[in-house]
Parts: sequence; structure tokens; C-alpha cells
Amino acid sequence: MTIALRAEALVRVFPSPGGDVHACDGIDLALHPGEMLVVRGRSGAGKTTLLNLLGLLDRPTSGRVVIGDTETTGMSEAQLAGIRRDRLGFIFQSFGLVPVLSARENVELPLRIAEVDPAERDRRVAEALDRVGLGGHGEQRPAELSGGQQQRVGIARAIVADAPILIADEPTGQLDSQTAATIMDLLGELAHDRGLAAIVSTHDPLLVARADRVLELHDGRIVDGGSGATTPGSGADATVAVARGAAPASGADAPGTVARGAAPASGADAPAADAPAADAPGVDAPGADATLTRAELRRRREGR
Repeated sequence: MTIALRAEALVRVFPSPGGDVHACDGIDLALHPGEMLVVRGRSGAGKTTLLNLLGLLDRPTSGRVVIGDTETTGMSEAQLAGIRRDRLGFIFQSFGLVPVLSARENVELPLRIAEVDPAERDRRVAEALDRVGLGGHGEQRPAELSGGQQQRVGIARAIVADAPILIADEPTGQLDSQTAATIMDLLGELAHDRGLAAIVSTHDPLLVARADRVLELHDGRIVDGGSGATTPGSGADATVAVARGAAPASGADAPGTVARGAAPASGADAPAADAPAADAPGVDAPGADATLTRAELRRRREGR
């Protein structure tokens, strides 16, 4: 299966007075077109550092990042900027919109930088805003939009240049739970309908349940999920792979497996995924029943 992005033995070390901090420690992963991969873990687990490395916003201490067939190790800053512009779309927790620009102007920024023809630029901006449900809000500035609408503008900006890879760092962190679920559903639709490869960090268990695959990070290491050549929903080889709308192929004995659209196995009274646990932080209990109905999910979200 085609691999859109690959990390091999990725290490990022930050020196500190108390000793070196291994924010990423030997991470291997593969991201495929048409899937939404969620990275979860407690605060400080290394999620943002990992996404910064994968998005070529930071350089690894060792290891490598491959975008498609392009090896990025040793590239100049100008070369990395070109890959970010043409092949990566970024979505930020803080939305990252320019407040004095309208929604339309924010979305067209990547196309202006790429010097796209004005007529083509207008067409693509209108198409991107329509895709995220904001076709009638193009002339509004960020302050005139709700949080969910601002994040939709951010998503439109990420997809307007037709980048094949989406990288989203806590994209729902400033949104209420209902709006957050809508945004995650939109990201999933973009991945599945347009064949984008999307990697998203979050610690919300209800949002994790919408993923095709889940990677669990702890102290800069993957403790569940793996990388390799596992394809979405491929069963036993993907410890936390998600089968869309179906029970995991490996059955009840697959620890940490969650079905798409279902709540995590830890149950209604469990803490969020980034809360400490006795044996494996944020990892669903082995053997637990991971499947809930959509009606039950709605009742939980509404607090009933």
C-alpha cells in the first residue's frame, strides 16, 4: 500500500539543566492515503514534538522523515519550505488565522504564496469554503465567526492547495465537545472522501474513537499502535487499528482496540486518555468491551 509519510527511528533530544529530554525516542510510523491516524498521550508525551518533526517544522536529532518518495534529511530550509507549501496542510489548536483578513483572504494565503493565477485562486478558495460548510461566510473576519467556524476556515486553508497530507495538532482543543466531534468528523470525511493522509493529535477519548488508527505515546515512545506497513483496520497486526463500523478483526483479546464511532473501552466513568493510570498511561484496558451504540454515545455526550 502507498505510504504518504514515513518516520524511521525518529529521535528529538532537547538539552536541559536537569539532563537531556528525549521528546521523541526512536519512533517509527507510516501514514497512508485515505486514513485518519490519531496520536494520543498525556501532556508532555511528545505529541506536538512528533507532529512538528513530521511537518518539517523541526529537525530530528537522528532518524529520518520521508514524504512520499522524498527523503528530507539534509534538505535546506528553502527546500523544506517548498515541501511544506506544496505537500503538507497544517491545522492548529489556536486556529492560526490572521485577524484583519476575511475568511476568504485567510484561505487564499497559501495560494498567494504559491503565486497561483487569480482566477484559479478564487475558484479553489470558493470550493474549499463550500467543502467545510462556510460558502456564505467568506467575507467575515475571524472575530465575527464562532470557534467552530474559525477552525473550519483553518481546515479550508489546509486543503485549498490540494496538499496530500494533513497535520493537525489538537485541532479541537479550544472547542466544545459537540463542535469538536463535528470537526473530527469533517477531518475523517476529508481523509476518506479525498484520499488525504491525516494525522491528528488529541486526548479526548470520544474523538479518539473516530480514528482509523491510534498511536499511544508515552515519554516520547509509541507504547501502542506501531508503525510498520500496517494498513487501516488490518486486524491483529494493528494493536489499536480501527475497523470502520465493525468489531476489530482480532476479537476481544486485542488490547487497546476501539471500533470507529464507539467510545473507548475504559467506560463512562474513566478519566480522559491523558490521565495517569497504574500500568499503562492512557491505554484502554485489555479485553474490555470496546463497542457502544451511537445512541449511547449521544447520551454520554449530552450528560444523560
